[in-house]
Amino acid sequence: MNIDPASLVRLVPEAVEPGDTTGQESLKLHEERYRFAARHVRPGRMLDIACGVGYGTRLVVDESNVPLTALGVDLSEEAITYASEHYSQPGTSFLAADAMSYRDDDGFDTIVSLETIEHLPQPGQFLDGILTLLKPGGSLVVSAPSAPTKDVNPHHLHDFTESSFRRLFERYDLTEEGALRQNQPVSLLSVIRRDETRMRDRRPNLPLHYLRHPGALMTRIGATFRYGFSNRYLTIAWQRTA
Repeated sequence: MNIDPASLVRLVPEAVEPGDTTGQESLKLHEERYRFAARHVRPGRMLDIACGVGYGTRLVVDESNVPLTALGVDLSEEAITYASEHYSQPGTSFLAADAMSYRDDDGFDTIVSLETIEHLPQPGQFLDGILTLLKPGGSLVVSAPSAPTKDVNPHHLHDFTESSFRRLFERYDLTEEGALRQNQPVSLLSVIRRDETRMRDRRPNLPLHYLRHPGALMTRIGATFRYGFSNRYLTIAWQRTA
């Protein structure tokens, strides 16, 4: 397998070590988001955009109670190869493509994009693109961290609060159908020591980062006073009304 199991970019369930508490908890949270998505899918075609190694795409198909044809799309050819080898089945397929430019002439009844938007330079452009693929009456399920993460995770380009995340969707004809809030306590000692597999991909030399970006330190202090040492996530299911 050429996919780094320590990477914070994507989870590989089979590579999460039993003693990796953070990795196990992250996997559990990811699976909960996909189960939430499974409760909101519409019959027909489903797109899982930025699907990673595909376990979530397969989970939605297996746990939904409606007939689905699912397509998982990810930029990484290695991830798509892994997904095709481990999670494909009749009616579930995978394709290597850029989430920012992927288009499909037939459209989708459900689009799922979990823990993607914080990685993208232009979240609004991404939403513009995927909403051209969503049929009227279709379901859109999107998640993002709802507390600061980009100071610790070097792959994240944006921080969101619940309010700022919801504002991204205000200009579209969408009606909120449900929300899932998640809280993941974080061991400060594990972050400092970087002794768990996925902790090794955290930003190195955080004190220097804060010295260079004092605003990031103030944001982190404020979030710690409000939430403690934890990561928070928000997943929202929307219905397209027009």
